[in-house]
Amino acid sequence: MAGAAGAGPGGVIGADRPYRAGFACFVGRPNAGKSTLTNAIVGQKIAITSNKPQTTRHIIRAVLHRADSQLVLVDTPGLHRPRTLLGERLNDLVRSTWSEVDVIGLCIPANEPVGRGDRFITGELAELKATVLAVVTKTDLVDKKRLAEQLLAVSELGEFADVVPVSAVSGHQVDTLVEVMTGYLPPSPQLYPDDMLTDDPEQVLVAELVREAALEGVRDELPHSIAVIVEEMIPEGQVMKIYADVYVERPSQKAIVIGHRGSRLKDVGTRARQQIEELLGTRVYLDLHVRVAKDWQRDPKQLRRLGF
Repeated sequence: MAGAAGAGPGGVIGADRPYRAGFACFVGRPNAGKSTLTNAIVGQKIAITSNKPQTTRHIIRAVLHRADSQLVLVDTPGLHRPRTLLGERLNDLVRSTWSEVDVIGLCIPANEPVGRGDRFITGELAELKATVLAVVTKTDLVDKKRLAEQLLAVSELGEFADVVPVSAVSGHQVDTLVEVMTGYLPPSPQLYPDDMLTDDPEQVLVAELVREAALEGVRDELPHSIAVIVEEMIPEGQVMKIYADVYVERPSQKAIVIGHRGSRLKDVGTRARQQIEELLGTRVYLDLHVRVAKDWQRDPKQLRRLGF
């Protein structure tokens, strides 16, 4: 269990420890707190978060720069039982990422029993070369007794290099987790420049922030039917003009996203604009349009057009 932070293959952290750099990812069931944890470690919003399962759809790399190491966190979609072609492609994306990283953190929420999905993913991870840690997330939601029971249950799931309890919300043990993860990275020169926080294009991050705002308050199947493409970003003086399309699968969904007299779309625009201004550090004019792409989650041609 993580008390001896950073005791990876390079031994105890000290003056003689070589510089380390490498890739790590958090995996787990949908809604296990992977994106929230990524943002907490980097100290800035890189991955969108939502209480809707399968919010993450793109591979996002966030870079944490430290004096002795560089940790590149790869945020992945949650592994799930696919019901559409999109779901199958997202699962393929997860598995291809697993095979390329140095360290994997299996995220299991402290407030939910260990389940079949956790056992299934643990079995898949056992086949990989990467160092696998168990990360018990959302520890702020349980008392000490429940946490101790969960840590025991998780440690019995499989062979983990370490078991680390954390709370991304309170920040508890986030630094410890970083120490442990960087301890298992290979000795390596720096992989990214000092000032790079993510290697994702701004248009992808902006589209994700619009999608996050659009997910707020929608129910049932609609969250999975929403996709966003930023068509143009045009700097004009002190303002960045952004033109984006929000795609849904049916006209009835279009009506829900727009809302009565456009009220809901206006709220989405206001929420997204605030987040985008924070990301870009400039004033933003955001122009949103809602379009129907019939059953796009099951249509290979439309999936390609929407970036999947």
